[in-house]
Amino acid sequence: MLHALVTVVQEAAAEGATGGIGLIGAGLAIGGAVLGAGIGIGPIGSAAASGIARQPEATAQIQTAAIIFAALVEGTALFGLALAFVLMGR
Repeated sequence: MLHALVTVVQEAAAEGATGGIGLIGAGLAIGGAVLGAGIGIGPIGSAAASGIARQPEATAQIQTAAIIFAALVEGTALFGLALAFVLMGR
């Protein structure tokens, strides 16, 4: 399945967004990026809540680390959005 997704995105990049395949590739790119970001942020929040429950005195350090990790994961979604715009030709 991943190979098919990569093939569609590569074909869309090669042909441009003049056809429907470019828009499909752009949609798959942003959809995959957002799905990956959502899957990545879930365990971060879970681990932060668990860590704060176990060591309430370390709340500030745990929150800071969790926010930094979540921002890094969200950065991947922004790269997916940029890829989608490139595939759409804008």
